[in-house]
Amino acid sequence: MSDTTTQRKRRLRFPSFTVQVLLGLGFGVLLGWIALQMGETPSGEPNWLTTTLDTIGSSFVTLLKAIVPPLVFLAIVTSIANLERVTNAARLAWQTLLWFAITAAISVGVGIGLGLLLQPGARSTLSPEDGFEAGASGSWLDFLKGLIPGNWLGIGAGTQVTTGADGAVEASTSVSFNVLQIVVVALVVGIAALRTGKAAQPFLAFNRSALAVVQKVLWWVIRLAPLGTLGLIGKAVATYGWDLLAPLGTYAAAIYVGLAVVLLVVYPVILRTNGLGIGAFFRGAWPAIQLAFVSRSSVGTLPVTQRVVERNLGVPRSYASFAVPLAATTKMDGCASIYPAISAIFVAQIFGVDLSVTDYVLIAFVSVVGSAATAGLTGAVVMLTLTLSTLGLPLAGVGLLLAIDPILDMGRTAVNVAGQALVPTVVAKREGILDVERYTSASTANLLADDVDEATEADDAVRDATVVPTPREPVTAS
Repeated sequence: MSDTTTQRKRRLRFPSFTVQVLLGLGFGVLLGWIALQMGETPSGEPNWLTTTLDTIGSSFVTLLKAIVPPLVFLAIVTSIANLERVTNAARLAWQTLLWFAITAAISVGVGIGLGLLLQPGARSTLSPEDGFEAGASGSWLDFLKGLIPGNWLGIGAGTQVTTGADGAVEASTSVSFNVLQIVVVALVVGIAALRTGKAAQPFLAFNRSALAVVQKVLWWVIRLAPLGTLGLIGKAVATYGWDLLAPLGTYAAAIYVGLAVVLLVVYPVILRTNGLGIGAFFRGAWPAIQLAFVSRSSVGTLPVTQRVVERNLGVPRSYASFAVPLAATTKMDGCASIYPAISAIFVAQIFGVDLSVTDYVLIAFVSVVGSAATAGLTGAVVMLTLTLSTLGLPLAGVGLLLAIDPILDMGRTAVNVAGQALVPTVVAKREGILDVERYTSASTANLLADDVDEATEADDAVRDATVVPTPREPVTAS
């Protein structure tokens, strides 16, 4: 019996990656419902099942985020080096940014339209007195300052001081990575390596080797996704119930309707307009979309997004390794377009502020130009405060929405990641470098398979169509 036959039989014993995640989702909902029925402990603490689900889910997300900084840096540096051999590299970069803006503009238009149609603030039972100041805020100055790396790793540290019941003061320091700063550093290093020329080849070779090692470790973590899904969705069900959602029902419905319109109407129209099958796209991108929904992290989902874009959707690796990390930090139709547009209208209606045509234009401008602030600072809430401050609306309105933000964040992140997979696919198709055969036969069954050589060969075959041939030594027949 051949090794290939043995490997196939071995794979048949286990469900596909998608089925595994769906099973984790189902069991997570069940365990979360059980934990919700169990209630809190007599001391007011979460019960043991809720704590266990929280530990499982948060541990998985922590592992993902731990591997993301080196992945983003190595992937961008390598992709810039690869783009040197691509004849239309500048055009690919320009087309990518252009489609980021196009889809963001359409998405914010959908958000504004639904906000005016559904009037979520006018129908809410909340009042301004129910709100409080947001814990974090954003401004254009914060965004611009956030682009400047404080160090070459984009590392930041924060210290929190707390006072215990016995009066003892405790200080805890946590270290975090600013992904947007890592992108800036990687872009500079990659461009510098290209300008250095031959002397930088050992560095680039090491970078490619390190990227291969990091990707291998990464996929060991990704294999834990079904278990992580169980913990994340279980914790969400156990923690957030209808009691938190009811006062904001119309607002939450407007957000999810907007997300659904972008995901199920706008994106399919863009796909069809560019001659791409709708079913094939969602079939291929589904593993990344579903992981984004439960993890609530575009950056944490980045590894899966890049894999599905390359392996399932047929985008050449030389381009996908550049476009997907960039998209994961700056392309967010859910968090930076739909959400701030509807939320700004909601806050204006709650506080009785009439918005003018100029205000709606400003909302669109902030969404298209300022979406990178979502990654550069601390998330969608900061993007909302950036929008509100630009319009001059009370930031206290953000506090009204924080109670159900995790529930909304699931849908927002899923749409973010779908858009991050869509744009590279569309650009690759328009530039004639998409592996159409692989796209039409997209399957999630081989997502975690270790057929790197096969994937690389297929990718090289597509990339060769746009790569400048490298002179080779003539071969003389003996």
